[in-house]
Amino acid sequence: MPSRTLQKVHKHISKKRGVVNSLHENSRDARRLRRAGHRDERLSKHASITMRARQPYVDRIEFFHDSVQAVSEPMSEAELAELITNYINRDLEEIEQLTQERRKGRPPSKREEVLKQRTETEDKEFKTGFWAPDLTEMDVLLALKHWNGEWSGLSTMKFIRLVQGGEKKASTFPPKGMS
Repeated sequence: MPSRTLQKVHKHISKKRGVVNSLHENSRDARRLRRAGHRDERLSKHASITMRARQPYVDRIEFFHDSVQAVSEPMSEAELAELITNYINRDLEEIEQLTQERRKGRPPSKREEVLKQRTETEDKEFKTGFWAPDLTEMDVLLALKHWNGEWSGLSTMKFIRLVQGGEKKASTFPPKGMS
């Protein structure tokens, strides 16, 4: 299915010429169609790059969303820190299984390396300030419970950076640096 810009250009040309089966290679209409196609490719490539960059944050919020479904009251900072620790250690079983399956003397598999690296990165982030929704407030808890899974639905929630020692700092959405 052609995307929006290409559809518009194709529709406009077909209104002007009738059926668009044969165009000269370098005609104005052929160039317009090519430009519209290239623009749509650029936009879809940019959209996929953006979604790929946002995906780790969406996965993080989905974990918290699933975890708070049974919770009816706001969490304390200690409970939130425990939930973050559970999030960071979610892949430990798979890492241990991959390590046990590996023959002695063999290098770790790519999957094992990726999981270990992700766990280490999230652990470092927790030591300096882990970005998470502020589940110590009731309105954020309710908003997260009713979250639809879309990136745009996160803009109304309040986020914090929780340091492993228990310090809580206000943060922004989307996360930028140490904000």
